Amino acid sequence: MTDQAQNTGENEQSFAELFEASYAGQGEPLNVGDKISARIISIGAENVYFDTGTKVDGVADKKELLDAEGNFPHKEGESIDLYVVSKTRSEIVLSRALAGAGGYEMLQNAKDAGLPVDGRVKETCKGGFSVEIMGRRAFCPVSQIDARFVEDTEAYVGNTYPFLISKLEERGRNIVVTRRALIERERQAATEEFLSAIKPGEEVEGTVVRLTDFGAFVELTPGLEGMVHVSELGFSRIAKPEEAVSVGEKLRVKVLGVEPGKKAGQMKISLSRKQTMSDPWADLAGKLKDGDKVTGKVVRLADFGAFVEILPGVDGLIHVSEMSYTKRVNKPSEMLTAGDEVSVVVKEVDALKRRISLSLKDAEGDPWLEAAAKYVAGTQVTGIVEKRETFGIFVTLEPGITALLPKSRMAVAVDPKQFDKLNRGDSVTLVVEDLRAGERRIALSPLEVRAGSQNEGGGGRENADWKSYAKPAKPAEKPMGLLGEKLALALKTKK
Repeated sequence: MTDQAQNTGENEQSFAELFEASYAGQGEPLNVGDKISARIISIGAENVYFDTGTKVDGVADKKELLDAEGNFPHKEGESIDLYVVSKTRSEIVLSRALAGAGGYEMLQNAKDAGLPVDGRVKETCKGGFSVEIMGRRAFCPVSQIDARFVEDTEAYVGNTYPFLISKLEERGRNIVVTRRALIERERQAATEEFLSAIKPGEEVEGTVVRLTDFGAFVELTPGLEGMVHVSELGFSRIAKPEEAVSVGEKLRVKVLGVEPGKKAGQMKISLSRKQTMSDPWADLAGKLKDGDKVTGKVVRLADFGAFVEILPGVDGLIHVSEMSYTKRVNKPSEMLTAGDEVSVVVKEVDALKRRISLSLKDAEGDPWLEAAAKYVAGTQVTGIVEKRETFGIFVTLEPGITALLPKSRMAVAVDPKQFDKLNRGDSVTLVVEDLRAGERRIALSPLEVRAGSQNEGGGGRENADWKSYAKPAKPAEKPMGLLGEKLALALKTKK
């Protein structure tokens, strides 16, 4: 071998090695039917050229990539999901789906390779739809037109979708297609890709697709849903998911856990919306302090009180003893119901223990604050009999203020029997005998008492003002006859 021939051989070998090295790491060869993400490297007048990730570039018909308005919306460097519909040693033909007229062999290749074909839904028919694919009539069962339950079949008529050929018989005279299988295939691929990348603790975005009594289902990727329990929808206390979210709403959620479901191929994904939100208790300082009067919504009733949301996600408790000054409350339901808007006074805030004490009665006002001015001793008052006890009768003077007419004071009345006739709900007029606002006590006395009896019985304090309410003493009757008159005159003269 001459030096020249040897040099030529070495150059060819070096060139071949360099050529092979230039394609090193460019991926495995593609097959017809493969779906790939191809990057645009050049846009021509009729064709678009792609980097397929292999040694051979791809080409697609530009018309197929136009949008609904007939515009080409893509740019160089952008990636598009396409199918490999044919290949040679020098070219790979890409397409969104097979379309246009085609022979039986093309249909058979599409079926064997699992390639989608474009089909236009012409009309509904018994059991499904009549679909035109590549100039031929095909049948799509109603259960195969979508991956979800079909309620309105007419909504699909006139639309063009990609289909897979599931049956091809009699040289193309009997064709059955499915869109559902294609949707599920793409969803499965998307699900596997999503699950391989997602980990507990990460935050993702999804769409609310269903609401149940116990939570909201959020679609994370087509065909893959996770569930946000009602307790994880937010910091606010809610009874039903629709109080916090609605179907179609976009949510930012945190993945709490991913585990296999009860059925094969299913995944159970637990999500939290609350953990993507800031804790309202963390920055409570400065927003709320003791003594503030605020408005909130009753969110829950318990035997011991009512929980009221006074800030988003911040609940306080109205203890049953803080419900009312005007009446005795045994159960919160006697005063409030869930959903009520109420004004309350903040009694105590403990952010560390996440506890807030509230008062409903302080917001409404304490009637005893003005009692000293309204019910001074000697004041005539009219009230309603509330109840009778062995030691006296309780009389309500106004909502929140109840006074006592002691049994000992009834005994000194000019007509004690009048009090025996009183029943609950009856109106009675009395006199304030004693007021002790600090002890929330008012003692009452009859309007008419026997002369000199103010200190009788229970040792009540005498009050001269009561005399004005007593009937005047009856004058002495004149002695009968003349003898009586003379006797009276003689006694007077003797004195």
